[in-house]
Amino acid sequence: KYELTVMAIRFVQSFYKSWTPATFETVEQWFSVGITNWAQTDYICGELINLFFKKKLIDIASLSGWRTAENKFQRRAAVVGLIKPMKLSADFDPYYAFIEPMMHDPAREVHQGLGWFLRETWKKQPEPAEAFLMKFKDTAPRLIFQYATEKMTKEGKGRFRRA
Repeated sequence: KYELTVMAIRFVQSFYKSWTPATFETVEQWFSVGITNWAQTDYICGELINLFFKKKLIDIASLSGWRTAENKFQRRAAVVGLIKPMKLSADFDPYYAFIEPMMHDPAREVHQGLGWFLRETWKKQPEPAEAFLMKFKDTAPRLIFQYATEKMTKEGKGRFRRA
């Protein structure tokens, strides 16, 4: 059953040169009709969402509605879809502002996506990532911190334990 999703992603990918904003809207609708796991979500993010950014058909605001979507995988995509574009940026502040409302999302898959995103920001700019994490260390789900601090030393991780 998952092969159909992969085929759809590859099919859309093959028409990259003719993409329009309507193409993004089509992909956005997939979350309401068939995206049912993190693998499909992450594949869409890595193979399509990244290219929408690259082609300048979307910006960070285009994913704003995804942060509160009913589908937890669409909420995950709101964060995971920013990983590749973030790596090309020197200013992470807009990204932190974007994900801040999601730091208390109830879904485990979203926590994992947030942690992954924050780990990637930490690799590029540790100080701002740590400052952002510190704001939530006593309130946000621990799984976010587990993923975000994965590459830190034991001492580094210890700073993010709850008080």
